[in-house]
Amino acid sequence: MQDIATEQDIKKLVDTFYQKVNEDSLLGPIFNNVAKVNWSEHLPTMYSFWSTLLFRTMTFRGQPLPKHMVLPIEKEHFERWISLFCQTVDELFSGAKAKEAKSYALSIADTFQTRLGIFNPFLYRQSSGGKPESVQETA
Repeated sequence: MQDIATEQDIKKLVDTFYQKVNEDSLLGPIFNNVAKVNWSEHLPTMYSFWSTLLFRTMTFRGQPLPKHMVLPIEKEHFERWISLFCQTVDELFSGAKAKEAKSYALSIADTFQTRLGIFNPFLYRQSSGGKPESVQETA
């Protein structure tokens, strides 16, 4: 399996991921019914966003946080978003850029949750595509 290496790879990742988001019973309604995302505008924006993060193209201009601050999203939405994103990356790619993409996604989700006042200790457990597990206390 190849790593994320081209703009076409980013397009494949973004398109595949958002197809899953659209079909998801938890995330789909937020994107389509609440945010009323215009996909023909949003997808190219996401191509630029991920190209800027992974390839340093500096093609993305915007502030995504304010658009998310008004949405009725909870930790479950972030957990599902991360799970679907990491699952998509793992299905399509492997390598340093794939790992970097998952790391960026986790960082973004953590930042957004923090700004929204959501505490989620399980977020980082999902980077491998797994479901959240109980926090185990150690003495």
